[in-house]
Amino acid sequence: MLYRKAWQKLEKWHASPSRKALLITGARQTGKTTLVREFARERYECFAELNFLENPQASELFSGGLDANSITEGITAYLRVPLKPGNTLVLLDEIQECPAARTSIKFLVEDGRFDYVETGSLLGVKTAQVPSYPVGFERNLQMFPLDFEEFCYAVGVQSQTVDLLRDCFDRVEPVPEPIHQTMLRLFQTYCVVGGMPEVVQRYVETHDIAQVVGLQEDLLALYRLDIEKYADKGDKAKIRSIFDAVPSQLDDKNRRFVLADLSKSARQNRYESSFLWLADAGVALPCYNVTEPKAPLAGNDKRSLFKLFMGDTGLLCAASMGNAQIELLRGNLEVNMGAIAENVVAQELRAHGFDLHYFNSKREGEVDFVVQDGASVLPIEVKSGEDWQRHRALDNVLDMKEWGLRRAIVLCKGNVEQCGAITYLPLYMTMFLAKKRWSGPATFEVDLSALGSA
Repeated sequence: MLYRKAWQKLEKWHASPSRKALLITGARQTGKTTLVREFARERYECFAELNFLENPQASELFSGGLDANSITEGITAYLRVPLKPGNTLVLLDEIQECPAARTSIKFLVEDGRFDYVETGSLLGVKTAQVPSYPVGFERNLQMFPLDFEEFCYAVGVQSQTVDLLRDCFDRVEPVPEPIHQTMLRLFQTYCVVGGMPEVVQRYVETHDIAQVVGLQEDLLALYRLDIEKYADKGDKAKIRSIFDAVPSQLDDKNRRFVLADLSKSARQNRYESSFLWLADAGVALPCYNVTEPKAPLAGNDKRSLFKLFMGDTGLLCAASMGNAQIELLRGNLEVNMGAIAENVVAQELRAHGFDLHYFNSKREGEVDFVVQDGASVLPIEVKSGEDWQRHRALDNVLDMKEWGLRRAIVLCKGNVEQCGAITYLPLYMTMFLAKKRWSGPATFEVDLSALGSA
């Protein structure tokens, strides 16, 4: 099985003494079900799985009373498997196909006999069908395609090498040149292969790019079928046109999604739900412009200006390169890698917990990404060519004292280097840019002594 960081999150959930149901979301084919099955095999004595997409009749188990006893008896009779209290994991797969099962989670968790994991690929686009949400009885986990670090382990990079790279990142010291060049080539391979688990596994087994592209084209076709099946009738054509336009829009010089390229009469308010559909399905990653690069970024969003990235860069390559990937990897093809490099950085940042924003103004210019970690805002420039030390917009933004930006990052083909407030990092080191999480209690108490006894 491919190494997935989500495994540690499952372990943490499993160790919790008062477990809620775990709701795992993400785009289709990102490995949710496979991960849960493997985890159940190692951590539970009994495992029961209901897939509401492959077996629609399983929804009938939730068509009557939603009390725990009735549902448990129904699952046991339907699957003909024993369910041992305290040591059974029940997987409710593709739960968006059975809204009543989502509602029943409240009663099943309260019952406490078994642990429950729900997985869903299109929950965000089918929310209106759920009669009653189990608020307070679910914990959420979003899964993405394999990030670059997970890809490295899949293709055989040793943990000692990743540790060495992380140490160079932490110390802001150059990576030994042979390792640096190898990692750049591996990162370029990741751009082409992407992180969809089945595709990565096929690459690991065969190293055949033709087979990789074939699987990617199948996934693109599956996403288009999902649009046809799940989108509202009046939105299907708009969603499909947006999805198909992502590669060409990203290939434009400023990467910004321009509705007029779809239709001269296209208006933001008519298309907004279509963009959100693709984002909720996990297929696309919106990156919104901010009026100022300062915290809170979400409060500075300008929703009418945005970039739209593909959820997996390998799928972007499959949709845009016309089967020229092997020539690119051999160095025989001159390709504008700017769009691909920005997409893979967006994919990494989103998988590592960051919301995606960029900054653009006529006065300062455009900075590819600005991300927020706590109260700090970090501008990030992505350079795929040889001119990575030229970044006028980034310099302008750092010069604006009222924004208080103390440092910036340039992701490029160069080695690690510190120049004033700017840190130059190899593109592959995007894997070390992660949003900080609470590592323990964060208590705060107001001193009320000044209020006396009043």
